[in-house]
Amino acid sequence: MRTLRFLSLILVIFAVTLLIVAARHWNAAPSTVLAADQAATAVMPVGKPLTIKPPLGLPAVPIPADNPPTAETVALGRRLYYEGALSGDGTITCASCHSPKTGFTDRNSPSIGVGGKKGTRHSPTVINSAYNEVQFWDGRAPSLEEQAKGPIANPVEMATSHDAVVAHLQADPKYVALFKEAWGTDHITIDLVVKSIASFERTVLCGNSAFDRFYYGHDKKALSASAQRGLKLFMDPKKGNCAVCHTIGEKYALFTDNKFHNLGVGADIEGKLNDLGRYDQTKNDADYGAFKTPTLRNIAQRAPYFHDGSFPTLKDAMGHYVGGGNANAHLDKEMHALDFLSFDERDDILAFLNSLTAKMPANLGPPADQANSAK
Repeated sequence: MRTLRFLSLILVIFAVTLLIVAARHWNAAPSTVLAADQAATAVMPVGKPLTIKPPLGLPAVPIPADNPPTAETVALGRRLYYEGALSGDGTITCASCHSPKTGFTDRNSPSIGVGGKKGTRHSPTVINSAYNEVQFWDGRAPSLEEQAKGPIANPVEMATSHDAVVAHLQADPKYVALFKEAWGTDHITIDLVVKSIASFERTVLCGNSAFDRFYYGHDKKALSASAQRGLKLFMDPKKGNCAVCHTIGEKYALFTDNKFHNLGVGADIEGKLNDLGRYDQTKNDADYGAFKTPTLRNIAQRAPYFHDGSFPTLKDAMGHYVGGGNANAHLDKEMHALDFLSFDERDDILAFLNSLTAKMPANLGPPADQANSAK
């Protein structure tokens, strides 16, 4: 009897031991996976640290802690920006819809992807996108890094997959060497791809315009008399009231409040909207038909205008505001008709908007070998 009790006790102890070991293993497994994931995402740039110096009229560039720019990551990102291998058939690059020749947007409305497929919106500009709190017209991406992932996998845009892009780059010895130089690893991942592109895009800065030299540089001769009058109208709450959304600060001007507004663009005569904008992301009634305020930097080069590209000229876009936007139940409270502005005043505002055109930094176009291969 004692023997049986002894054996039973041994079995119980053995069973409890197995349970403890299993429990420890079970609990350790997710931690191990998490640690591996963290190690994979903790890859930091190597090479020469790069300070991105903002031009006159812009603040310091926000830099994420896990993606500080280096000369090597920016150079790699520039090459990837013009790389056809990021699309399914090799015909579409980031620059196809965000070209330096057209203010880092495009002339198509809507934008066109692989196989001539049409999207639903006009491409927003990359200019000064480093200052955007969120990306895309509807704000669905929290960063430039996440934004870069979207078009690659979109079947209407670049029409491929992240895995396919990585496989293509990994098979190219040139890219393996460039990633090694920039990131200290020859194991290419989609995160390293988009981090490189984002670092390049943070150098796409526009400032030091005639307006900046006048307003922040105190050069009273930098702006024409017409543009100076236009600036006053632009800022006057009782006139244009444009600066309520396209902000001008004491030390810098982003020309965007980084918020979302319903301007009545795309509303029919019954007030129905063909694109719900930010609402599709938040399901908040206040965001119904609202889109992110774009910067006005180099605006004269960026036709057509608004999220749907429905206005072919800057004068047409201004006409939308003069009319107070298309009426709908969610029209922004700041929208009201500006038909009281004289034609001369409207011309002055246009003169001011044209004063925001400035020369972009060098080295934003494709590297020489990519430019030559595209010819």
